[in-house]
Amino acid sequence: MNPLVREREKASKAVVSRSLSAYLNPAGEIAEQFRTIRNNIQYAASRKPVRSLLVTSPSEGEGKSTAAVNLAISMAKKGDRVLLVDANFRNPMLHKIFQAQMSPGLSNLLAGQLDFKSAVHATEIEGLYLLTSGQRQVNSTDLLDSREMAELLETAAASYDRVVLDCPAVLTAPDTNALVHQCDGVVLLFQCGKTTHGKALEAKQSLSFAGANIVGAILNKKSV
Repeated sequence: MNPLVREREKASKAVVSRSLSAYLNPAGEIAEQFRTIRNNIQYAASRKPVRSLLVTSPSEGEGKSTAAVNLAISMAKKGDRVLLVDANFRNPMLHKIFQAQMSPGLSNLLAGQLDFKSAVHATEIEGLYLLTSGQRQVNSTDLLDSREMAELLETAAASYDRVVLDCPAVLTAPDTNALVHQCDGVVLLFQCGKTTHGKALEAKQSLSFAGANIVGAILNKKSV
């Protein structure tokens, strides 16, 4: 095997392993941290339950997909039915983590090419379901800020206890801000050693201006 291909496969397996830590090592430190984050989000929400949760970061490559997956796993482990949605049309990751087909998925569903039940797939983790990104679209912002997306979230909330959306980095694309007002809460992830104070503040201000209810922040120590 080509050494470059071997290294890529090794890196891919490492990403999958980290992204599924809360499942593969439920007694480990990472799983415990995400259980704490899960509980803290609900405490922060106090009176209003957070049914739909959007996960983003200031820039790409800071680990938001890993955070979204592990957070969703921790919710499923508590007994909730959880739908994990890849809303990152520009750089989808969840199909790679779960070794699933990228399409059909969210974009196909929003385009009316299939129904909700056909688009969602069960994962090997009990209680956790996946909606991949689907085919890449040039009008991704318009798709996320649409009546069809609002209706999809309503359908998802009626079918699942929690909906977790993995979204693009807020400072690199307008997609995320087009979606935040449709979700009950937003979690903002920062990467230690990469996210500057200025970028963190800019991301928070951008989300708040778009109407986001920021219920928590995560400091990630490893890049993904």
